[in-house]
Amino acid sequence: MEYLDTTGAAVGQQRILCCICGTSIAPNDANMCVPCIRSRVDITEGIPKQMTIYFCRGCDRYLQPPEHWIACDLESRELLALCLKRLKGLNKVRLIDAGFIWTEPHSKRIKVKVTIQKEAFADTVLQQEFVVEFTVHNQTCDDCHRTAAKDHWNAVVQLRQKVNHKRTFYYLEQLIIKHRAHTKTVNIKECADGLDFYFESRSDAVKLVDFLGSTVPIKMKSSERLISSDVQNSTANFKFTLSVEIMPICKEDAVCLPKKLAKSLGSISQLLICTRVGTNITLMDPQTLQNCELSNNVFWRQPFKALRSHANLSEYIVLDIDLSGQRKGKYALADVEVARACDFGVNDNTYMTKTHIGHLLNVGDSAMGYDLTFINVNDNAFEELDPARVPYVILVKKHYPARRKVNKKRFWKLENLTKIKEDAGEKKKKETNEEMQYELFLRDLEENPELRANVNLYREAGVDENTQTRVTHNEDGEEIEEDFPEVELTELLSALAIEEAAAPQGMSTRHEPLGEDMDMLE
Repeated sequence: MEYLDTTGAAVGQQRILCCICGTSIAPNDANMCVPCIRSRVDITEGIPKQMTIYFCRGCDRYLQPPEHWIACDLESRELLALCLKRLKGLNKVRLIDAGFIWTEPHSKRIKVKVTIQKEAFADTVLQQEFVVEFTVHNQTCDDCHRTAAKDHWNAVVQLRQKVNHKRTFYYLEQLIIKHRAHTKTVNIKECADGLDFYFESRSDAVKLVDFLGSTVPIKMKSSERLISSDVQNSTANFKFTLSVEIMPICKEDAVCLPKKLAKSLGSISQLLICTRVGTNITLMDPQTLQNCELSNNVFWRQPFKALRSHANLSEYIVLDIDLSGQRKGKYALADVEVARACDFGVNDNTYMTKTHIGHLLNVGDSAMGYDLTFINVNDNAFEELDPARVPYVILVKKHYPARRKVNKKRFWKLENLTKIKEDAGEKKKKETNEEMQYELFLRDLEENPELRANVNLYREAGVDENTQTRVTHNEDGEEIEEDFPEVELTELLSALAIEEAAAPQGMSTRHEPLGEDMDMLE
């Protein structure tokens, strides 16, 4: 703004009179004094002094037209930028300063003090301050509207595995929690054969599918359903379904490969044990320690089912063992003589076989294995095998029966996803079966240090360094196996700071009593 001195003019300086009020001033293009210019020219003309902004009480966000909602705190830089963007005409002036004027938070009024400059005449720049009052109106955003209408998802990931157990899902649940891959879900539904994850956007659903694909072997199919469309604006609203199927082969399953597939994998034996599951699966011949890796793509081109799984495991007692000296990685080949635990002391039936877990077994130990003596399966590849080359027993892991008889409460627990269960007629029977399967998963965590290294275990409340005591005998007086891999306190994270009622959305804690043994992914 041009300021004119009317009292101390230099001697001989040319003066003129203001054309409005007659005040003596130095010559300027307007021929007016500053007060008259101010009274005649309003540089704020065209800039509204009252505006309306919209606020969603469901998610505490403000509307940034036309349809974007942003989260802002009161008197924040983000809210100030949102208010200034709503003012029309600011592009025709120079913005000098802007700031909030304090108002009562519950008054639904936001006042912004704005300072601008504008050239009124040639070489005459005016500066002016004014206040804009914004009235806050409530409006429900589209996301909250769909949530209230229970129709707030746009994409769903349907995770399935065609097996008769849920140990894969229990393990994936822990991996999802550890890596926080579920944070963008709006709902998780538990189905009879898997889980459904609901998302607001398709991109979030694809991220979960990518995470699953980096953990287990899967195949995915995508489909979409038209919900509504606007022909005039060429827009449409779709709901997307991503169907994900996990390979139906789990760790420690016995499989019989088709002859052609076994030949393509280095002429390996058709009767194999699955020793590892990752993005691909690793198969091993327990008779020779020869192994191979079966890729995800190859499996889905020639799919096959497990010959024997965890539900078919039987307990055996090791009567004699002779290490052959052949090793591969952590596995050692051995000739063993075993008897079924249910026949021990009843009859003299024993079986000779080779095993890949000779490094774990000693005379008198218990092991879990598959009985192939009277196997009855509908598998063309297995029926074509020479019966003379099929072993009587395939041992898959060591068992700890004495330790399992100890009624010892666990001092650790797991986090779990909060899921909505589907309605079922046999609800009580299903819950009992799920509790048993979950207990088997907990026991597998205890027996497999490599498995629990990928899972977050938490201390129970009140547990300290003096709590853990090693038991040497069970209630029957039997000596506990010395090589049982107990969970150490050093492996546990601090106890959860928040209880289940105050846990983050989609999370809960779960702790179960002891049950039977199980196998699991690596």
